[in-house]
Amino acid sequence: MSDRYQGFASTSIGQLLVKNLGLPNPTPLERWSGGDVLVDGLVVLGGEGRLTEVLPRTLDGLGIASATTLEDGVRAKALVFDATGITDTAGLVALQEFFTPLMRRLETCPRVVVIGTPPEQRTGSERVAQRALEGFTRSLGKEIGRGGTVQLVYVAPAADGAVASTLAFLLSPKSAYVSGQVVRIGAHGASATDEVADWTRPLAGKVALVTGASRGIGEEIARVLHRDGATVVGVDVPQAASELQTLMTELDGDHLVLDITAKDAPQRIAHHLREHHGGVDVVVHNAGITRDKKLANMAEDRWNSVIAVNLTAPELITRELLDTGVLNAGGRIIGVASIAGIAGNVGQTNYATSKAGVIGLVESLRDELDDGITVNAVAPGFIITQMTAAVPFATREVGQRLNAMSQGGLPVDVAETIAWFASAGSGAVNGNVVRVCGQMMLGA
Repeated sequence: MSDRYQGFASTSIGQLLVKNLGLPNPTPLERWSGGDVLVDGLVVLGGEGRLTEVLPRTLDGLGIASATTLEDGVRAKALVFDATGITDTAGLVALQEFFTPLMRRLETCPRVVVIGTPPEQRTGSERVAQRALEGFTRSLGKEIGRGGTVQLVYVAPAADGAVASTLAFLLSPKSAYVSGQVVRIGAHGASATDEVADWTRPLAGKVALVTGASRGIGEEIARVLHRDGATVVGVDVPQAASELQTLMTELDGDHLVLDITAKDAPQRIAHHLREHHGGVDVVVHNAGITRDKKLANMAEDRWNSVIAVNLTAPELITRELLDTGVLNAGGRIIGVASIAGIAGNVGQTNYATSKAGVIGLVESLRDELDDGITVNAVAPGFIITQMTAAVPFATREVGQRLNAMSQGGLPVDVAETIAWFASAGSGAVNGNVVRVCGQMMLGA
């Protein structure tokens, strides 16, 4: 789906109106394609902390060029600041000292990552200072412009060597529509290793289950996981059987046609995965529906159907796969929440309830999983799909512009975030809910 306003704004007449009327001026976002380098440019490193020596080695291992200074006439593609050494509020001035001279020396679609220590693992003034980093990164994300993104990554000391997969994602075009987010590494147990044999195929030899896989965001998730080396098992309802089978044939995958809300669906899925694949490594709960009405007009069937598909089914399927041991050691559970589950939305009390429940599922599981299994979720904002294309023009335009990037995201943006969670190198990335929303102005 194309963004007509963005196309108009890039014309000579559009640029004139944008400038004179103060209209949104969205920058075309760079997105990653197979064979591209992760970072097409120089990453400038700053700060003094626990990861000062780790970061250059990590980036070098990913094929990313880095330096601690920027020569005259050279622009930076990304900035990474190690703030783990800031132990009191006076030390926060180091952020200004590093970033201010560099903000006008960034290339288009730049990346900024600040690394800190989880505040809950610190006390006193250090805890205060580390928590302050969130205000800095969220505000800078709304200032940076030109398609740039800004993230805060809290790294627990035990996970200092497990940052490669996260940096590979956040510094690359794979994170084009993710900004203003706080990621925790090693804060909720799981494996603190980050060993991947081939960073171009981090899911080689893995089996990935994707529900609602026949079209839209689910189709793109299946394609990206396949690209990264996984054997994909797509699940969808009988009405989508033909599309599902065609896609899985194209991806050399497998498919299972059923209604995930059926009483025996968890058992049938577990049985299929055990018998045909010996288990599963990645579970993506993507299937979802909307049945919008204001609560005053909400019929019981509208409420129940949305809760059943979006929340109850993922919970029951997850429990079945865990209880039967079908989810392999080192497995990944990934839910698809929504900005509606964080900020709410008019006419979507049922949908927002279900998506907030997906976040609750992450919170309930993150500290009880073992065998290196992780659980995370994405929370998409306005993603341009066939469904959103049917939204009235004015509503659609507001939805696309109400974020720091002044544009909607694409299904691939959600898929890339899920692929990062799914990566064999993301064993210390556990218990996170990351918004894929271009830093939407609603919610936190």
